[in-house]
Amino acid sequence: MNTHQARSALGKYGETLAARRLAEAGMTVLERNWRCGRTGEIDIVARDGDVLVVCEVKTRRAGLFEHPMAAVTPDKAERLRGLAERWIHAHGGAPPGGVRIDLVGVVLPSRGAPVVEHVRGVA
Repeated sequence: MNTHQARSALGKYGETLAARRLAEAGMTVLERNWRCGRTGEIDIVARDGDVLVVCEVKTRRAGLFEHPMAAVTPDKAERLRGLAERWIHAHGGAPPGGVRIDLVGVVLPSRGAPVVEHVRGVA
């Protein structure tokens, strides 16, 4: 397995854990890995009551790189807002509760259970 495949597998695993966490929080996962041409991708689109949630998922191995929660820069938040607009346009309009951008950070320790953190309204 090359580095890209390993990173991709790690990311997919993190997204599965994130989707499970959102569902446990009572949210409905509508879509995973929604792509919009070259503009980018939304990791998870979900509904939280009448709010549409665009969720960015960041998965890291413990001790490496920055903490996943440092991953949403103002540029990234702006791109996510633009992608949310496109998703709404492609799926028939905004929900009554509007749109929220959440972040799920997944840290995989060398042993033991993954740590999954869900932060609502990061941007």
